[in-house]
Amino acid sequence: MHLFDLHCDTLYKAVNGKSSLNCSEYDVQINPYDIFKTKLQCYAVWLSDELSGEDAEKVFFKAAKLIKSECARLNIPLIFPGEKIKESFYNNTYSAFFTVENALALNGKLENVEKFSQFGVRMMTLTWNAENQIGGGADDEANSGLTKFGKDVIREMERCNMVVDISHACDKLFYDVAQFAKKPFVASHSNSRTITNHRRNLTDEQFKLIVKNKGLVGLNFCKYFLNNDSDKASIDDILRHTEHFLSLGGEDVLCFGSDFDGCDLPNDISSNENMCQIYEKFLRSNVKESIIRKIFYENAVNFFENFDNLRIM
Repeated sequence: MHLFDLHCDTLYKAVNGKSSLNCSEYDVQINPYDIFKTKLQCYAVWLSDELSGEDAEKVFFKAAKLIKSECARLNIPLIFPGEKIKESFYNNTYSAFFTVENALALNGKLENVEKFSQFGVRMMTLTWNAENQIGGGADDEANSGLTKFGKDVIREMERCNMVVDISHACDKLFYDVAQFAKKPFVASHSNSRTITNHRRNLTDEQFKLIVKNKGLVGLNFCKYFLNNDSDKASIDDILRHTEHFLSLGGEDVLCFGSDFDGCDLPNDISSNENMCQIYEKFLRSNVKESIIRKIFYENAVNFFENFDNLRIM
């Protein structure tokens, strides 16, 4: 089995707990029991909305130092912006991306975009749940759109081949980004609002825009985003969201953004070892194996391999 996972919070846990990236207590284990023939894991450093910009920036640099040292210690390739990924993905058992969850980490400094890129950041969410200097997050009651600084940040991210991630954006920010961006953007860990009516999920119209722009949408395993009755959330719901997105033309944009180590999981998922059960569930439910391969790794590999040359038509 191959796997490309667009989002986990394991790096944040390692920074906060001053631990190894491969701690046995975490949801994400590096190649546990040889489950994955090859795997690429996106490691996000999460910045709480409660932090000041200065403190968020400091957490970022701690994370940058940790992921660099841990990847070197564990002999894991850390793939930088502008680097092709296919060779690394297929020739290494495990490889990694460094990502940022909440552009609060920039601390209002446009020059930090290029600096983050030089530290290896491949993708960054513009917000978490609150409003920041970019625009409004999912919990922003004012539904704030893209600011002038936000436009400058997106322009600079695209110049540095850093992917814009709109997971956690409020609806106004989403549509402003869709109108302003010149390159495809992603929702690294968001499900369907039609299936589960949660503000963190995507509407059908939003999903179709990402399909049109040839971006990516990572299926999220958070139980609150999977089922309106979160206590009943299960792998079955991952399939329900998948089938709905496929019905909207999502075959070439769907992937996984598990949110491991950053969310409350359904009762039948405890770690990335459960990816085998998800694969088998898809097969038993008559999802074509060619589509399963796309969702598990091919769509994400192809997107990032070609991102430098992609433009929204």
